[in-house]
Amino acid sequence: MSSQAKKISAKLAVGAIGVVFGDIGTSPLYAVQECFAHGLRADPENIIGVISLILWGLTIVVSVKYALIIMRADNQGEGGVFSLLALALRTARRAGEDKAKDGSPQSAGSVHLARAIMVAGMFGAALFFGDSMITPAISVLSAVEGLNVITPRLADFVMPIAITILVALFVLQRFGSQKIGNSFGPIMVGWFLCLALSGFYHIVQAPGILTALNPAHALHMLATHGALSLAILGACLLAFTGGEALYADMGHFGLNSIRLAWYGLVMPALAVNYLGQGALLLLHPEASSNPFYMMLPEALLAPMIALASVATVIASQAVISGTFSLVRQAIQMDYLPRFSVVHTSALEQGQVYLPKVNMILCLGVIMIVLLFRSSSALAGAYGFAVSGAMLVDTILVAYVARNAWHWTTPVVLGLFLPLFLFDTTFFVTATAKIPEGGWLPLSVGLVVLSIFATWRRGRIYLRTSRQGHHEKLEQFVRGLQPGAVTRSPGTSVYLTALHDDVPPSLHSDYQRYRVLRENILIVRITRTDEAVVETKHQAHVEKLGKGFWQVTLYYGFVQHPHVTNDLRRTMQRYADVDMANPTYYVGRSIFINGPSQWKPAWRKRLFLWLANNVEEEYDYSPMPTDQMVQIGTQIEV
Repeated sequence: MSSQAKKISAKLAVGAIGVVFGDIGTSPLYAVQECFAHGLRADPENIIGVISLILWGLTIVVSVKYALIIMRADNQGEGGVFSLLALALRTARRAGEDKAKDGSPQSAGSVHLARAIMVAGMFGAALFFGDSMITPAISVLSAVEGLNVITPRLADFVMPIAITILVALFVLQRFGSQKIGNSFGPIMVGWFLCLALSGFYHIVQAPGILTALNPAHALHMLATHGALSLAILGACLLAFTGGEALYADMGHFGLNSIRLAWYGLVMPALAVNYLGQGALLLLHPEASSNPFYMMLPEALLAPMIALASVATVIASQAVISGTFSLVRQAIQMDYLPRFSVVHTSALEQGQVYLPKVNMILCLGVIMIVLLFRSSSALAGAYGFAVSGAMLVDTILVAYVARNAWHWTTPVVLGLFLPLFLFDTTFFVTATAKIPEGGWLPLSVGLVVLSIFATWRRGRIYLRTSRQGHHEKLEQFVRGLQPGAVTRSPGTSVYLTALHDDVPPSLHSDYQRYRVLRENILIVRITRTDEAVVETKHQAHVEKLGKGFWQVTLYYGFVQHPHVTNDLRRTMQRYADVDMANPTYYVGRSIFINGPSQWKPAWRKRLFLWLANNVEEEYDYSPMPTDQMVQIGTQIEV
């Protein structure tokens, strides 16, 4: 790796510490405390067992499963459950194509498998959305409530302060996760160093806690506590909520930067702090009510509470960034309609900001704060969505490992069966929290899943029902007879998202008036994987004959389209095309209720609403209003 690449990787690693690891990095505040909140006695055997469970949970779930295995399953550098879904579906599709080449008919089992993969992926993504609204709410509430230890007079202002902080956090999103991470990164580096130092001090005082590194203590803990083991597991889950953010945020900071941050600082600091809390409890079992703060001398208590308050606010950023990545991938895979996507970095294509999603998240989080009013009331909702999303990740990556990476069956079973049992245990444990607040992420997840499934079904219906409705552009041009259509002077520009088909606005215009301009430009905008496309490579022009031209304008992912200027510059090479005063035709598809029967009926109404609010690329390109004509085409569904 070059010195410049190392600098970029190190800089991104600091940014990742500020964005990706905020959630998992603040878990020491409450994870150990929660383990002893269900009647578990703080004796040496239980203390060592709890710390062993947490350490080995972090090792298995984050260090091995996510950082080493799942993060291999990137989709052009992007992470998250939709990347896994894309890889799994691509693998299933290839398997079906291979069978077809061999002359074998596609079995019903393979169709059902692809459908099951799709449902599992959508469910995992939907659960992540549910968690994305809870984490900012509980993080900020716990931060503001922590300030009461210093100044109890703030108790009456917890709600207004929390909401103000949340609004400010969502306003900051427009500046991009890297710029936010550059601000938050140094703070979180300081936080993790404080975790390590405070833990190391107590390990020196009670080195016997190091026996927790033996996983036998974790297994003994589960084997000897019966039904209480489920409550302990549910509490231990709090120690690695946020682990899935490593994968979800991979597109923002890159694989190497996230691994460097995790193995180089975050994991060692967390391990030392948890061991330190255990060491404290070995000497002072009565500290189980709040072992994190009781590790500190009184003089450092106030500064640490202030730093913890800032760190818990930063924790919200991990799921916000992950949600932006998931929505962008859902749009690309046609599980959601197109939203405005703003790229905030020229280095990482995955660093995006979605204004509408940001607004929805902000309103949802504020409503949750107003509804639950305290972090303790929200504790029951925490963990259910994460455990479900982790289980889905394990299932999908196991399928990809066997069928795309071609790992042998014994290797896949030996590696993923324990992970599956591990994740299933945590998920079953978390379902017990549904009456206590787990209903919230479950409800949000079901709503999001309904939107995914409805949009997907509607798009498939449109593709199948409208096959043959679009005429090919070359066929249309060849069929134009000289005397059958009147050609008037000037140039018409038809903006379209279609590749080789006649734009509906052109077809409608032609059928109605039988009049066309001398020059017809069919223009399509295409995004590339590059940050910026050089001017000389920005356009591809194809002359179709009879005055028709097909133009593709290419833009990098951080560029803003300016169709009028770029088209005028492109067509200067062609003297026979008059670009002095062209007319721009923008087609709008208006979806209306048709004769098709959908069950339940509300899904059809939902699809119509979604379809009529799709945003097009050229919506964000400045257009001369006096030269623009909008043509609506009604489509029955």
